Amino acid sequence: MWMMLWLAIGLSITASAQPAELSPSERYIEQWGDEAVYQMALYGIPASITLAQGILESGNGNSQLAMKSNNHFGIKCHGQWTGEKVYHDDDAKNECFRAYQNAAESFQDHSEFLKKPRYESLFVLKPTDYKGWAKGLKKCGYATNPKYASKLVGLIEEYGLERYDEQGLTLAADRAAFAEAKNATDRQQRNTKRDVNARAKNPNKSGEVLSGIRSVQISENDIRYTLANGGESYESLAKELDMMTWQLYRYNGVKRTAQSTPYRPAAGETVYLQPKRARGQTDWLSMRQGESIWEASQRSGVSVKSLVRKNRLTEDNPLPESGKLSLKWRLTPEGKMPGWLRTIRGPNG
Repeated sequence: MWMMLWLAIGLSITASAQPAELSPSERYIEQWGDEAVYQMALYGIPASITLAQGILESGNGNSQLAMKSNNHFGIKCHGQWTGEKVYHDDDAKNECFRAYQNAAESFQDHSEFLKKPRYESLFVLKPTDYKGWAKGLKKCGYATNPKYASKLVGLIEEYGLERYDEQGLTLAADRAAFAEAKNATDRQQRNTKRDVNARAKNPNKSGEVLSGIRSVQISENDIRYTLANGGESYESLAKELDMMTWQLYRYNGVKRTAQSTPYRPAAGETVYLQPKRARGQTDWLSMRQGESIWEASQRSGVSVKSLVRKNRLTEDNPLPESGKLSLKWRLTPEGKMPGWLRTIRGPNG
């Protein structure tokens, strides 16, 4: 009797320890969550709305229309559609629906479909206002079901799909930063070519600017700087360089109060004469032993604030565990480059 009881308890514990099987909707979300996030970064449509519509319109990807034609959003042919078509009974018999080579094309076409003037009022809403988007889709006539908006909201809240909206906003910001960096690189290449041509015409011209007897140079991150001789203060340097004292403190990230003594940079220490950048010229900076974030900021020309944000540093984790700082991209919570960037560059990028 006791043996049977213990056996029953053991089987119960074993069963409860097994991971719960995903529901059809959870499997759909797991499969298409990244695509919805990517579409949000491109078009501004909340990823939560895209996923909820996909679940509802395609029956978690298992509807006849989705299986037959990869159409996950029930988009009909309409007059201007020139792609593949299938015919399916819906509001009327034998209606024309769009067909795609794969489901990813359906997600892309869904985004482009919502960019039509008919839905332009939706893009006035915040991309995190999924309730407003759900009501707006119904109002604009996306679906005839009177409960369409409440069904979308119900799915979003049941599965916590709003978390994908935050991922979409982050990816959009990273894509904008990527474009900005590319533009900055293009500008720098043009400026470098111009400077090379100018020096070729005037070989006696130096690559540095002289202020009195002090050399002012340009860093690889395109910031004007000088090197301290040792013994001088920011106050004396400001007078020598015809600058305001507050500029040196702010540009170099040194705190200053009415009670603090003048800051004296060590001999050879970099003193920036312009604000540090939000991004570096390279992806990574390997930290030196015992180096602080401020010292890494001075070495890279990237502001402390930007380094902290990009590397998700906190008071509890003030230094990166990997020993490397990302200078360009905001890392994922796992400490990796953004997924879209890794997709573009490949596994070795």
